[in-house]
Amino acid sequence: MTTPWGEVSLARHPEDPRDRLRAWDASDAYLLRHLAEREVPLSGDVVVLGDRWGALVTALAAHRPVQITDSWLGQEATRANLARGGVETGSVRLLTTRDPVPERVDVLLVRVPKSLALLEDQLLRLAPAVHADTVVVGTGMVKEIHTSTLRLFERVLGPTRTSLAQQKARLIFCTPDPEKVRPANPWPYVYDLPDDVGVLAGRPVVNHAGVFCADRLDIGTRFFLRHLPETDGVRRVVDLGCGNGVVGTAVALANPKAEVLFTDESFQAVASAEATYKANGVPGHAEFRVGDGLTGVPDGSVDVVLNNPPFHSHQATTDATARRMFTGARRVLRPGGELWVVGNRHLGYHVQLRRLFGNCELVAGEPKFVVLRAVRRQ
Repeated sequence: MTTPWGEVSLARHPEDPRDRLRAWDASDAYLLRHLAEREVPLSGDVVVLGDRWGALVTALAAHRPVQITDSWLGQEATRANLARGGVETGSVRLLTTRDPVPERVDVLLVRVPKSLALLEDQLLRLAPAVHADTVVVGTGMVKEIHTSTLRLFERVLGPTRTSLAQQKARLIFCTPDPEKVRPANPWPYVYDLPDDVGVLAGRPVVNHAGVFCADRLDIGTRFFLRHLPETDGVRRVVDLGCGNGVVGTAVALANPKAEVLFTDESFQAVASAEATYKANGVPGHAEFRVGDGLTGVPDGSVDVVLNNPPFHSHQATTDATARRMFTGARRVLRPGGELWVVGNRHLGYHVQLRRLFGNCELVAGEPKFVVLRAVRRQ
């Protein structure tokens, strides 16, 4: 990526030569040009919220910024991109959306996330550190910035306007109002599950901001909960891409002897899964891990993997995440172990599963969703 301060070499994480998606886009470049052209002072405390693959903090590393992200993959990409550029460890402070926020913010740069709820939560958490002279600039592609986005900035921080579009990207300019009366933070959000989801009927689910379908049970998971495998006698179960943890919690309630691993690359998701599990008073043993799928799980150590794979990487549609999840599941399953997948019918996951496992069974189907089962042979 070409920046006003020179070229920076960037990659996503994990690096995949088949993946043609870049680690930056026009909105990152637009924001950096604006900072240079307007000579925005960067000598104070610079905070970058939502930097997807580290493009912004890598370009601004000389100013020792703080990055706040919900993505473990994004954080790892940032570390790799900083190292690729020869930036010393510690030049950039890497925080997650679950960490305490900085006490003071002089420049707040916001890469608008896909989730308006996550933006709301993070702006409300950062607002006490923002002062009247704080420079607040947001950025995103035109299709990512809506009237609701601008209203949110204005409701939490102060008067807000947008720039003209360049290369389908737009900037957001917000003037902090120290006298602003801010709303209370509504996150996390807790609701009771419907009566048609088996063992979880009527039980609470806890959602931190940014978790997929945080205000309701999505229809794919709802369908999955009606068709989960029997796990009596099963020792080790993984809720892969756990989200708010309802699938793994359902298994733990049905089989208290099972050891359930909840894993997701979202810090908000794993926090939600742990909160949901604890809210339901499950007596069994569980582990909660943020990371890249099943990395770190020993080969042949798992009996059942349950998976509702995402098919978007931010705004891009891709099956790369599903491929990694399926491959990882085959590695960690014991001979005879099973991978259960729910997905949109049109995604054709059965083709990938048959190629990888040599088998795939349709467990249940409806016009939009299917539940598939693949068994690891010897």
